[in-house]
Amino acid sequence: MTQRKPLFLVLAGDGINCERETAAAFIHAGGDAQILHVNDLLAAPEKLAAYDGMAIPGGFSFGDELGSGQIMALKIRHGLGDAFARFIARKKPVIGICNGFQVLVKLGLLPFPDAAARLVALAPNAGGGFIDRWAKLLPQPESRCIWTAGMGEAIRLPVRHGEGRIVFAEGRAEELHKKLVQNGQIPFCYDTDINGSYARIAALCDPTGYVLGLMPHPEAFMHAECAPQPQRKQPGDGFILFDNIIRHLQGQESSREKRIA
Repeated sequence: MTQRKPLFLVLAGDGINCERETAAAFIHAGGDAQILHVNDLLAAPEKLAAYDGMAIPGGFSFGDELGSGQIMALKIRHGLGDAFARFIARKKPVIGICNGFQVLVKLGLLPFPDAAARLVALAPNAGGGFIDRWAKLLPQPESRCIWTAGMGEAIRLPVRHGEGRIVFAEGRAEELHKKLVQNGQIPFCYDTDINGSYARIAALCDPTGYVLGLMPHPEAFMHAECAPQPQRKQPGDGFILFDNIIRHLQGQESSREKRIA
C-alpha cells in the first residue's frame, strides 16, 4: 500500500515571490504541495483543514506597507480566525521563510505565543542595507525544532533580506535570549555576524517545535547545482529541512538517510 504524501499549503499573492520554489521543495522531498492565493484562502478559511502543513514563503507581502509582514499577519489573524488557531493547535507544521518569518513574528506565533505583548522583532540590518549572500548556519544542538531535528553539521543557505536582525524588548535581551536557549527555540545561528542579529540568531521556533521561522532560504538550495562552488552531486543543504518534516509526518523521523524524489 502506497503511503499518502503529506500535503502542504503554500501561500501566494500580494508580493510573495518564492511560492513556486517552496512548493517544489516539498515535492522534491517526497511530499505534495498546493499553491493558493492568500485571497482565496481568506475567502474560504475552511480550506485549511485539508492540509497537513503550511508555508509562508519569502517576498514582500503587501509591499511591506506598515512594516514587513504586518498586513499579511493582520489578514491571517482576522481573516482566518478560528480556522488558523485550530490548525496551529493540532500541531500541523508551519514554516515562514524570510518575509514569512516576519509574518509569523508579527502574528505573535514566534517565539512566545502566550506572551501578552510582542517581545521579539525583526529590525533593519545593522549595516542599513539589503543583504544578498550565502551564509553558514550552525544548528543548535538543544533545539526542539522538528524541521531541523538531527542536524549536527553546519550548513550553507542563501540569505536575501533588508530586515532580518533579531532584537528583543528593551532591557530584556539577555533574559529573553536565555529563555529561548533553555526552551530549545533557537534552531540556527549564523557562524559570523552578518546583520547585527542578537547572538547571531538566524531562526526561531515556537515552544512545540512545529512552527519555524528563518531568514535564510532553504528552498533556494535544494540541488547541488545551486551551490556557489562546485560540490559532490547530492541534495543541497536546504533539502534536509523539507525531508525532515516529510519524514516526521510519515512516521519516519528516526531515519536521517537523504532521499531524492
